[in-house]
Amino acid sequence: MSQRPIAAWSLHCRQSGIGSEWNAAMSSLSPIASVSLSGMRAALAGLDAAGHNIANLATPDFRRQQVVSSTQVSGGVQTSFTQAAQRGSNIEADMVDQLVAKNAFLANLAVFKTGDQLLGSLLDIRR
Repeated sequence: MSQRPIAAWSLHCRQSGIGSEWNAAMSSLSPIASVSLSGMRAALAGLDAAGHNIANLATPDFRRQQVVSSTQVSGGVQTSFTQAAQRGSNIEADMVDQLVAKNAFLANLAVFKTGDQLLGSLLDIRR
C-alpha cells in the first residue's frame, strides 16, 4: 500500500472529526477495536510528523517534529508532538520514521480487521 491512501485517511479523519468520541463508542463494542484504532492514530501522527519534517527541509532554523507515544491504562497509546532540541533536518530519520509509521498503521489495521471478523463470527454463532 502506498503512503498516499494512508495520508488521505489521516486528512479524512481530521476533517470529519473522527476522534475520541468515535474511539469511545468503539471501545464499548470491542477492546481490540479500541486498541487498534489508537495504534492507527499513533501511526498517522508519525506519518504527519515525518511529512511535516520532509516538507520543511529547506526552512532555515527549522526544528523537526517528533512524536512521543505513551501507554494508556485502558489499553492503546496516546501521542503528542514535540520539537527537537537541535535545529536542522534529518531526512534519513524522517524517511525511516515514515516507513515505520506506515507498517505500524498496516499492522494495526490487520488487527482491527481480524477483531471485526471475530466479532462477526461470534454474532453468527449466537443466531
